[in-house]
Amino acid sequence: NRINKYTLGKNTQGLANYLKKQFPGETIKLAIAHDCRHNSKEFAKLVADVATANDIQTYLFSDLRPTPELSFSVKHLECHAGIVLTASHNPPEYNGYKVYWQDGGQLVPPQDAGVIEEINTLQYQDVNFHAKKELLTYIDKEVDEAYINTVIKKVDFQVAQEAKDNLKIVFTSLHGTSITILPEVLKRAGYSKVQLVKEQETPDGDFPTVQSPNPEEPAALKMAIDLANKTQADVVMGTDPDSDRIGIAVRDEDGKLVLLNGNQAMAIKTYFLLDQLKKKNKTKGNEFVASTIVSTPLIRKIADHFNVKYMEGLTGFKWIAKMVKDHPELQFIGGGEESFGYMVGDFVRDKDAISAALLIAEIAATQKAKNSNLLAYLN
Repeated sequence: NRINKYTLGKNTQGLANYLKKQFPGETIKLAIAHDCRHNSKEFAKLVADVATANDIQTYLFSDLRPTPELSFSVKHLECHAGIVLTASHNPPEYNGYKVYWQDGGQLVPPQDAGVIEEINTLQYQDVNFHAKKELLTYIDKEVDEAYINTVIKKVDFQVAQEAKDNLKIVFTSLHGTSITILPEVLKRAGYSKVQLVKEQETPDGDFPTVQSPNPEEPAALKMAIDLANKTQADVVMGTDPDSDRIGIAVRDEDGKLVLLNGNQAMAIKTYFLLDQLKKKNKTKGNEFVASTIVSTPLIRKIADHFNVKYMEGLTGFKWIAKMVKDHPELQFIGGGEESFGYMVGDFVRDKDAISAALLIAEIAATQKAKNSNLLAYLN
């Protein structure tokens, strides 16, 4: 009942069997990523071996990458499914296995039940571990470039370069995967004054500098806030180990750094996105934003203010991704939930701390140029 060669192998064999039944006659393609946790890289290769043993063309990231990049890669590489080895922001002793469908979203009905049914029919001796090397392709820079370029293109609000140059950001990856992507995204987007918390930038599954690598907890961002106070930075950003959640600290009217909760951050992002659409006359009447039943009702009110459709689902981003898939006639603008996750547009179908971080930078730079800040914008 623990995560090991046989449990992972059985899961992957069941997924392979299900994919072959769902897409008969097609060359099945699968993307795989992993985070910074103990054995994640080895587990990812093991999963890839079972996939290729079952005649699946497999794309495996050569090293750790953010979970949202895996979601992006499923669509970018036109895969039928994706897998990421991660336990998100949980303690060091944990690891996990998340499966994505061909739209880039996590499994939802009926696929989730179908895969579980296939897994439950198997015995461990049914797992094929005999890898076919010719079916394995390692991926890294090419997909990185596509993801980075898409994030910058989708989260570009023509903020003046002077405003970007005046914004001071402190960023911590909390020993996780965002260090591989986010500093480069901010740099290419024009944000030059980004300071990293050096003690936390090296990926490490022990997360040695924090009790918990969860940016929802104030203690996780203490080192970043201390650095920001030392350097008089405007904004603090901290991502969890697999880079799907982001914690944010901003200055109040007295200049003190305060943490935004997930609902506050979501409200700021959603209002800004819809306000930008309105100002640029880009609304077509088919836009929608989304959230979950455990999140603030303020998102619905913001949507009503801009005459934009609002959708609400159960807890979990897989339900927001399902809304996007189920309504191709609508344009998804953004959405999130109170647990520090947000999704900008539909190029990623899961919460994405990378695009959310760039969005916060764009809003913060815009507000500072007006002698204001994010907290004042919220109020």
